[in-house]
Amino acid sequence: MAKIIVVTSGKGGVGKTTTSASIATGIALRGHKTAVIDFDVGLRNLDLIMGCERRVVYDLVNVIQGEATLNQALIKDKHCENLFILPASQTRDKDALNKEGVARVLSGLIKELGFEYIICDSPAGIETGALMALYFADEAIVTTNPEVSSVRDSDRILGILQSKSRKAEKGEQVKEHLLITRYSPERVEKGEMLSVDDIKDILRIPLIGVIPESQNVLQASNAGEPVIHQSDAVAAQAYEDVVARLLGENRPIRFLEVEKKGFFQKLFGG
Repeated sequence: MAKIIVVTSGKGGVGKTTTSASIATGIALRGHKTAVIDFDVGLRNLDLIMGCERRVVYDLVNVIQGEATLNQALIKDKHCENLFILPASQTRDKDALNKEGVARVLSGLIKELGFEYIICDSPAGIETGALMALYFADEAIVTTNPEVSSVRDSDRILGILQSKSRKAEKGEQVKEHLLITRYSPERVEKGEMLSVDDIKDILRIPLIGVIPESQNVLQASNAGEPVIHQSDAVAAQAYEDVVARLLGENRPIRFLEVEKKGFFQKLFGG
């Protein structure tokens, strides 16, 4: 049975698009036919991170308004056979999205084209694009940085998931996952960031992963490649763990402790 997973947050700039790209890539690399949809109409960043911005001809709004078919708008990923990107429009207004149109797109992806996983990259906050992405979700990855404002805004998103989603209308619950990004154990130790336990105490939803602060994330984004492809980077390993947990595997949460330096690292400042 196909699964629709929304990657969401209350606050902008927490790494949702990076997360959507890496999780969609990770699931596809494990052999599942996967689509990742950019719901950020008017801005459109997913195609940049996926390295396919020059191949965008049609977009999500074109499909909703009947100006293109799904097959025309979907862009096949360069690196992964099972991964397809549906970009957002840069020129339309967010109100171009509507429930009926989004429902048709999702139904087409699942029933006609046989996608197993659909990752919805939601814009931050509670505007139209975000509400559309949240409404249809079976599962939600609530993404937050370890800072008070980001966590507080994530709490608001949880309230919307529990009250304004399609599942809520049926008396069911969207399965919620907490993902903490840009985590630095060193800064937590200094009291400059909230700890994982602090965030879990506030939000009270299951933790699916912790993505450590890493220069590789920015480098990968600038190169137009999801960071999960950089297998030696700690952020890539953390995203691989998240994908494994989403697919039902048990893996311990890593990258929570300050890395202990060896004698030679201390001596030479490595």
